[in-house]
Amino acid sequence: MKRILFVIPSMRIGGAEKSLANLLNLIDLNEYDINLLMFKPGGDFLQQIPSGIHILKTDPSLFYAYKCDKNVFSCKAGIRSEILRIFSTGVCKILYGNCARQKRWTKFYKTLLPKLDSEYDVAIGYLEGDASYYVIDKVNAKRKILWVHSNFDNIKKNEDASVYKEYFREADKVVSISDKCVQVLQDNYPDMRNKFVFLPNLTSSVVLKNTAKAAIDEKFLKDIFNIVSVGRLTEAKGFDMAIDALKILKERKVPVHWWIVGDGELRECLEKQVRNNGVEQYLTFLGSKSNPYPYMNNADLIVQTSRWEGKSVVLDEAKILGKPILATAYATVKDQVINGKEGVIVEMNAEAIALEIEHLIKDKSTLKSIQQYLMNHDYGNQNEIIKYYELFEQ
Repeated sequence: MKRILFVIPSMRIGGAEKSLANLLNLIDLNEYDINLLMFKPGGDFLQQIPSGIHILKTDPSLFYAYKCDKNVFSCKAGIRSEILRIFSTGVCKILYGNCARQKRWTKFYKTLLPKLDSEYDVAIGYLEGDASYYVIDKVNAKRKILWVHSNFDNIKKNEDASVYKEYFREADKVVSISDKCVQVLQDNYPDMRNKFVFLPNLTSSVVLKNTAKAAIDEKFLKDIFNIVSVGRLTEAKGFDMAIDALKILKERKVPVHWWIVGDGELRECLEKQVRNNGVEQYLTFLGSKSNPYPYMNNADLIVQTSRWEGKSVVLDEAKILGKPILATAYATVKDQVINGKEGVIVEMNAEAIALEIEHLIKDKSTLKSIQQYLMNHDYGNQNEIIKYYELFEQ
């Protein structure tokens, strides 16, 4: 039985974390001994991890290097790591600006954090950044695989691409989540193009549809057009455009309510924008939900206002639930949405978003046509787990 280690910072709400939860629920635990290491144990998706997965205890030196905690003084390792985290983060912010987190690893953590004791057949850094660096530098494994969950052209805007090159070179394979994302990696590192491979995020249609039947406390009114968006409240997700679009819809007296599932560092800023736009009655921040599917299931339209994505788990899930999609024209969107059949793709601005929503409300035939197309296709891809097994066994 092969021993496989997955490394990820935490299991908080996010696309990569959801993707890993889905994968761990589909892996055959009779064939693989699966271990999971988190830098910061916890997160809403942790409860979705199957009982047969071995969740490793995080060494205090690693835990406190990533999390400020009131129990830091309970051990010497915690104190040392707290000092390391504060000092290294401060120095790197001053010297390296946007690259501070990446340089914190290469200049400090790489040398000072302990290695993992156990040995594995396969070790997987399931998120670009520190999880991948940790697998290369700190894990003893016969085979090492790294995951990139976003368009690398967007990653390198704030990070040193030469550091990634060093770590990609050490890996046996580097996986990304769409053909477009793999192509971008190959274009950036043509000398390693055979190292990059595509594997889809996995989703079980049966499990998702059953989960979507759960009850929710919030009431979706039938005489209002209900829009649902799911994602972390970050610049990448473009919720500022959603709020500006909602203001336009309000001014045009279009009866909508917008529900946003997710949380993040921009929440206060976005809430202020909601107040400034005078749309408090028309938008609800639901916060993080470990099960967002009942909300998606109650939606008339799933809207994704992203500025960039790798491959959106949310859009795959919306298609499984038969929910029409409106998405902005970020670089990789056409990998997932057939424009006019599975949803509509609009320009990346508030006016285009608002006008298309108004059009869809007035022209119900378009929505019905999209929904019918989605319902006639099975978007679950649980059978693609075999491609993961092939990667593990190479």
